[in-house]
Amino acid sequence: MVFELFTNATSINVMGKEVFIDSLIIGILIMVAGVIFARAVSIIFKRYVSANLPENTAKSFHKIIYYGIIVVTLLAVITSQGIDLSGLMVAGGIFGIIIGFATQSVVSNLISGIFLMFDRPAKVGDLIEITDSKVYGKLMDITIFSTRIKMFDGSIVRVPNEKVFTSEIRNVSGSEIRRVDVTLGIAYKEDIDHVIEVIKKSLERLPFVLREPEPAVWTESLGDSSVNLKVLAWIPRDEWDQVGPVLLKTIKKSLDDEGIEIPFPQRIIHYAENAKQYETDKSTETHEKT
Repeated sequence: MVFELFTNATSINVMGKEVFIDSLIIGILIMVAGVIFARAVSIIFKRYVSANLPENTAKSFHKIIYYGIIVVTLLAVITSQGIDLSGLMVAGGIFGIIIGFATQSVVSNLISGIFLMFDRPAKVGDLIEITDSKVYGKLMDITIFSTRIKMFDGSIVRVPNEKVFTSEIRNVSGSEIRRVDVTLGIAYKEDIDHVIEVIKKSLERLPFVLREPEPAVWTESLGDSSVNLKVLAWIPRDEWDQVGPVLLKTIKKSLDDEGIEIPFPQRIIHYAENAKQYETDKSTETHEKT
């Protein structure tokens, strides 16, 4: 942009357009006011909004809001000076369309990230499962373009926000208590009522199993080799590691102490008592028919 001062110093030439000094001063004042307004909005955002967002997300939103206001103010100042930006806007529009087609996934992830930040299906530190992506772990952060999840093996998985937003999200930490479900089989000869009583007593010995809601045991199905029982126990959300890994071990030990059989898959095959007699009878029958 080349500025050419006139001899009368009352106006200047900007891109072939005469701009008066007083109008330029007003534009500068508008720009200063815009910067002050952007700073005020950013301070309010940091104080009242960013505290409820992940750190990286808050920083990204802060930059978008601050520089967005600056750009809008700058365009308003240029337009107020009578400078025609229509040609630039047309060129920018065409360029924007080209960029839009080339970055569809980026834009989709951006929009999905914004929706996720407002929807907030989970907070940082929650255990979540993204069903479609088969990802299960602790939520680390939701940024503008992606969601980061720490797996149980210590690795961190980055999932595009579009997949997160369009997928079913199971928030394991959303409730104060969780339920542990296990299935086990007992032999058909065993007394089901006695087995259920033994299992419930074994659950009572586990320190973190809740008494309310009460643990439940019922017959789930009659399998090929066993009667399958369903065991359900409620535990505090943060104590799953104290119960989940040892629940089956505790039940198995209690059943062993009572002499209750947990059968393995088996088949019963019937043979003829006398194979030779069977063949003789079959031959005789064939001869008689002849």
